[in-house]
Amino acid sequence: MTKRQSKQPVDESRRKFLKYSGAALGGAVVGGVIGGLVGSNLNKSAKEAPAPQESEETPAARDQDYNHALMFFSQEQFQTTEAAAERIYPKDDNGPGAQELGVAFFIDHQMAGAYGFNAREYMAPPFYKAEASQGYQLTFKRRELLAFGLDALNEYSEQKHNKKFYKLSPEEQDAVLTAFEKDEVDLKDVPASAFFAMLRNLTIEGAYADPLYGGNRNMDGWRMRNYPGNQMSFTEEIEKEEFIKMEPLSLRDHLQTS
Repeated sequence: MTKRQSKQPVDESRRKFLKYSGAALGGAVVGGVIGGLVGSNLNKSAKEAPAPQESEETPAARDQDYNHALMFFSQEQFQTTEAAAERIYPKDDNGPGAQELGVAFFIDHQMAGAYGFNAREYMAPPFYKAEASQGYQLTFKRRELLAFGLDALNEYSEQKHNKKFYKLSPEEQDAVLTAFEKDEVDLKDVPASAFFAMLRNLTIEGAYADPLYGGNRNMDGWRMRNYPGNQMSFTEEIEKEEFIKMEPLSLRDHLQTS
């Protein structure tokens, strides 16, 4: 005879993380089904509608960066990330800040890929309490931790200031981020400082990574540091005593188009 297992209490924090991790997949499925139905009706209407007149493409349309589109974040999460990243890496006399560099798009794309899923890390139980020196040891994937932290930023901001984080003044945003950094905010099962540390690291990475990944727009992050980027060779410059300032190159500059 088998024993009936006792009913386990529901863990609300785990339920939230399941919601965050499934949001992108759910959106893709629903979008695919509805898109197919709507698309079929549009195709029928398109056959009856007159063909649009050809017009010259405007320079503004040609200059758009189509890599700057959301792959993981909701609109509110993106606005919150952009605001927080700008306070961590603000615009000043030295050059652009996180917003102008497109850092929030870099973070969004990272969360949508293997890094956000912790694909290259061992994430199976059993889990043990780790030392601080051992780095990231939480049971949650990075995308789950970031989504939870961004929602917590807005919840905490509304409690303190009756506004979403991205609608606060810069001084108020700094105070909220400092509270997370110092673990003055209680997040169930997650240290607030762990979320802040990851957001800070991702912001800096987005400012200085190759533009291929969505941030460091126009390589302006590299230009502020006089960093030459992805040069093929330094053999002629490395032996010179004086500093040689070079125009940075990205991975795209090495693409053979002919």
